[in-house]
Amino acid sequence: MQVAIAAGVAVLATGLFLAPLSAQLDDQAMRRALAIAQTTAAQPGIAEDLTSTRASVDGPVQAAAERIRNASGAEYVVIMNKQGVRWSHTDRDEVGKVVSTDPSDALAGRDVMEIDNGTLGRSARGKVPLRDSGGEIVGAVSVGIEYDSVRARLIHTIPSLFAYAGGALAAGALAAYLISRRVHRQTRDLAFSDISALLAEREAMLHGIREGVVALDRGGRIRLLNDEAQRLLGLGAEAIGQPLEAALGEGRTTDVLSGRVTGTDLLTVRGRRVLVANRMPTDDGGAVATLRDRTELEQLGRELDSTRGLIDALRAQDHEHANRMHTLLGLLELEMYEEAAEFVGEVAGAHRVTAEQITEKIHDPLLSALLVGKATVAAERGVILSVSDDTALPDRLVDPGGLVTIVGNLVDNALDAASGLRPGATGVRHARVEVALRTEGLLGRTVVLQVRDTGPGVPVEQRESVFTEGWSTKEPPAHGQRGIGLALVRRLAERQGGSARVASAPGGGAEFTVVLPEGLAEPRPVASEETR
Repeated sequence: MQVAIAAGVAVLATGLFLAPLSAQLDDQAMRRALAIAQTTAAQPGIAEDLTSTRASVDGPVQAAAERIRNASGAEYVVIMNKQGVRWSHTDRDEVGKVVSTDPSDALAGRDVMEIDNGTLGRSARGKVPLRDSGGEIVGAVSVGIEYDSVRARLIHTIPSLFAYAGGALAAGALAAYLISRRVHRQTRDLAFSDISALLAEREAMLHGIREGVVALDRGGRIRLLNDEAQRLLGLGAEAIGQPLEAALGEGRTTDVLSGRVTGTDLLTVRGRRVLVANRMPTDDGGAVATLRDRTELEQLGRELDSTRGLIDALRAQDHEHANRMHTLLGLLELEMYEEAAEFVGEVAGAHRVTAEQITEKIHDPLLSALLVGKATVAAERGVILSVSDDTALPDRLVDPGGLVTIVGNLVDNALDAASGLRPGATGVRHARVEVALRTEGLLGRTVVLQVRDTGPGVPVEQRESVFTEGWSTKEPPAHGQRGIGLALVRRLAERQGGSARVASAPGGGAEFTVVLPEGLAEPRPVASEETR
């Protein structure tokens, strides 16, 4: 195919070259004939001989014309008077006869160049007026260049032109052969039909697998994005060809896919999805990254953590209940009935007071139930979990589930940080975790959450890193990796237009603050007595 294309190009180029060459040779022949005619008309004595002698094959005009014809190589040199009668001609029998072509233009004083047919056949012709010494036109000079000589020059040029075309064709064939060998090596001797089938299979495989695939070129632009990757990353097909930063924006997902963060099974959060990414460089300087959706697995992990927390709370309550039952049994066996009644009242009152304090300040049932359960777990771990005095949260949360996730993650981290400090130890302050939930703003719709602990705190240089996916100081659990909780806290806060940050608590430890500008819905209008 490549050789055929090269041959076609060579033939086309040769034809395109020959067409103007023929016209150029015709023009050169006509100009040469015109120049000979002008030179002849400028010869002294010809005009005088034309007017003073008769047309004769032995006359001076015929002799002069033949001399010029032989010297110039022209086919004919014809000199005529104003009536068109020839005074000279190559064919002696034509002398004294009227010319076969119209001489009016030359007799009118104009120079003429043309390709025409005369008595001697087709020729390139030049005609000029013949003037006497006074400048008056007394006749005309017509000179012809044999057209066969023009064609001979053209034919003489063709072999050399074909030689050049053949050389170009040979070079093209050699280049086609070398390119063909290289293409075969690069395609591993696959035929075009095999390559087409492989491409079709690749497209079906890439768009059929339930794993995201992102291919990048050496400039960091997206060159392939399968259906699953579009779904996981929230992108459309128009993202193909765009730089990674322009399509995804800044963040950990961009850093992981671009290779600025290295490793295997890297965790990243994109929207509400938790993704596991792996990146493999390619030989051309690009890379191919795969994405797996671990959102459901992380949700199951969090549910497992919640279940474990519930089991720990039940176990702590069971342990505490057993101790209290043993104490009550001992008091009854010692017949200390009044003390037993007082003990029962104190125990029941303590649990009731804790639950009442939380539910009075936090009216959302999910959030209050979460904190009551966390208080039991904290007590079993030796940590005092309390709700600050300024806590006040109405039951108008826009996203109760999101706030439960935020509070649960922050309280769990605070309990982990503070549980190493035992209350009552010498020289060590009591291990405490305090939760504050309040509303702010002119309309009272902004929710501010603060969780303080008495743990070691967070160093200044790590206060941004703690919100990065995959960052953790703890050992990973059996069901997955750590470093997701605080990242989800910030992502959930930012999804509602809020923020999450960490600072030092007033009494030492860490203080996490989450601000949700639109955390509460607008209050419902109170129905009047008439509308009721």
